[in-house]
Amino acid sequence: MKSKQVGYIRVSGLDQNVARQLDGIALDKVFTDKCSGKDTKRPQLALALDFLREGDTLVVHSMDRLARNVDDLRHIVKTLTADGIAVRFVKEGLRFSGDDSPMNNLLLTLLGAVAEFERSMIHERQREGIALAKAKGVYKGRRQQLSEQEAAELKARVERGDQKAQIARDLGISRNSLYNYLGRRP
Repeated sequence: MKSKQVGYIRVSGLDQNVARQLDGIALDKVFTDKCSGKDTKRPQLALALDFLREGDTLVVHSMDRLARNVDDLRHIVKTLTADGIAVRFVKEGLRFSGDDSPMNNLLLTLLGAVAEFERSMIHERQREGIALAKAKGVYKGRRQQLSEQEAAELKARVERGDQKAQIARDLGISRNSLYNYLGRRP
């Protein structure tokens, strides 16, 4: 059985371009997530991890595309290499195969910690910006997802006794958003 080069691509937003991450790299299969990297509960990552077999290589553009915290990054890499699957990070020029040098392990931990720190700094700057905008009266919170008519429909359906989960699906919002429109928490 021929070993496979399996790509994993992750972007945070639906409108972000995925083409540049593994451009020009010969891959047998590619899995792409368009969601946050804050945790490992990502559908395409789960499929990629399930697809990989001993002798395969998981190719990722950079460490922060695979995981945004050092614990998750180390866990994924250690689990894969223990199963005989190599992990290659293109941007960092690193490859992990289970028989890694102490220097490689240090770089994995160090660069993973940098990605985690970067994510924390992004959130801190975001919170500071929102606080400043609120103080100036500029920030009014997120834009409402539903029109007034859709919000009225939502409330009418809840009063009729329709299932809240189905209403949320029909309107393309989360259940938490549905409860926010109702003015109460579940």
